[in-house]
Amino acid sequence: MVKIRLKRMGTTKRPFYRLVVADSRSPRDGRFIESLGYYDPLPRPAKVSIDAERVREWLRRGARPTDSARDLLVAEGILDGDGRRRAAAAAAVPELEDGAAEVAEAAPAAGAEPSTTEPMTDAVAPPPAGEAGVAEGGSEETAEAADLAAGVAEDEP
Repeated sequence: MVKIRLKRMGTTKRPFYRLVVADSRSPRDGRFIESLGYYDPLPRPAKVSIDAERVREWLRRGARPTDSARDLLVAEGILDGDGRRRAAAAAAVPELEDGAAEVAEAAPAAGAEPSTTEPMTDAVAPPPAGEAGVAEGGSEETAEAADLAAGVAEDEP
């Protein structure tokens, strides 16, 4: 998979980043396909220079930006706030036939988790009263009192 990501450059405590297109298997600071711009976070305000047309071309080809690269592209106005290309958001959606529209409405969105009304079964039960005092930072006296109360309850017939 091809990613648009930041390549760290500069020296120790003086970071400088290049926005690059790279194979996802390449190391962060290793081989890349194309450099799309740079980001210098040290000056106030930070200096950013990105070739927006090349970024859009790579996005059309299927490159996926990393989270930090997406944040940078959103800040520069190349992507919308939700990470979609501005051109894609402005494009008209083709009309669906009546039957296809009903199926599209009934189907869950891609990546959406199915909703369930069943209770969670993996919940962790709270510790018994005798163990809660010491485990939660209580005093040993509290733990002893809980043990005594549990002991009294066990001794009763």
